[in-house]
Amino acid sequence: MTAKEISAKINGEIAVDSDFDAKEFYVGDFLSRVMGKAPSNSVWITVMSNVNVAGVAVLAEIKIVVLCEGVVPAPQLVDRCREENIALVTTDKGAYECCRLLA
Repeated sequence: MTAKEISAKINGEIAVDSDFDAKEFYVGDFLSRVMGKAPSNSVWITVMSNVNVAGVAVLAEIKIVVLCEGVVPAPQLVDRCREENIALVTTDKGAYECCRLLA
């Protein structure tokens, strides 16, 4: 699933786009847990919005980050996602609703 497809399904907005096609998803907000448990080449659904999200995504080889619950990404996060070619999608939907719509 690409960032565009994800955005369409969850009524989201794309802050940073990429053509990556993810097959797996991970939901979580504890950064250390995400680093150890998220599948590589996946979509990460979270409410965390600071620049550390991009660092964790790089370490865990996550290609798409979805910020839910209306969270606005920090400008540094947007910049770092562009630098690292990580797609960034935002939505007003909660994590459960995102998972339900993307399943």
